[in-house]
Amino acid sequence: MSKRHQLLVVAPIPPELRARLSHDYDLVDKRPEAGAVLPGFSVAVTTSIMGLNSAEMAALPDLELLACNGAGVDKIDLAEAERRGITLQHTPDAVTDDTADTAISLMYATLRRVAEADRFVRAGKWKSERMTPSRRVFNAKLGIAGLGKIGKTIARRASALGMDVSYYGPRKKDDVDYRYYADLAQMAEAVDVLTLACPASPSTEGLVNAEVLRALGPNGYLVNISRGTVVDEEALLDALEAQTIAGAGLDVFLGEPDINPRFFALENVVLQPHYAAVTTQTRNDMAHLLEQTISAFYKNQGS
Repeated sequence: MSKRHQLLVVAPIPPELRARLSHDYDLVDKRPEAGAVLPGFSVAVTTSIMGLNSAEMAALPDLELLACNGAGVDKIDLAEAERRGITLQHTPDAVTDDTADTAISLMYATLRRVAEADRFVRAGKWKSERMTPSRRVFNAKLGIAGLGKIGKTIARRASALGMDVSYYGPRKKDDVDYRYYADLAQMAEAVDVLTLACPASPSTEGLVNAEVLRALGPNGYLVNISRGTVVDEEALLDALEAQTIAGAGLDVFLGEPDINPRFFALENVVLQPHYAAVTTQTRNDMAHLLEQTISAFYKNQGS
């Protein structure tokens, strides 16, 4: 019987992935510490939320493959991985459809006040009160910040619902007919719903600031399925509390899961626990891709 390989698991991973990997490999759960050395691990497994920085990579002198459960790579030192020739496998394609679905569901939940209506009924208010009208979705103007794979999928779904789609990004795309804005605040002023589908990076940090929120205005809604860093969260909370925007649907936050408690007192925001890609189908697809990648790596090594 051949010796089982050891995989270093540096972050909490979903049970589907752990079950698949533990079938063929011995999993060692340990986060490398700066200044320490953990030799002998050619494969490490992480998540988009935890990533792996340069100091932690330095503690892994034999690392050749980093398998990341998730689409985001902003917590991984990509330059250091490239310098050392470490192969990175993450799972962006697996999360596209479910993340786009979540964007659409947050639009409905926020504009049609689904969560608020649920609380209203559970509190017994329906007997003596009536909720004020919500906002129609199907003919709303949607602006998408970031028209990559997820952004394009959101755009197709929204168009099918009868929404008028525009987008913002660093450059105009030749393969779509949606209206393009080179200025985010200008787009925010023109739309009813601003949805964020751009990657986290230094160039997108604080992209949605007080100016953009003022442009979105008291009838506008923000939906974020990107990353918490893309939004100036203090400015967003101020806008929600003052109702200088109509509402927000948020799947991501700064400092998650320890989010700002100011959110909890607000009726005009729908909160999700970074849940966009958490479906049984997506989790299985992600686990399968990483399992296949790791298996192919060892086969190429002849072991």
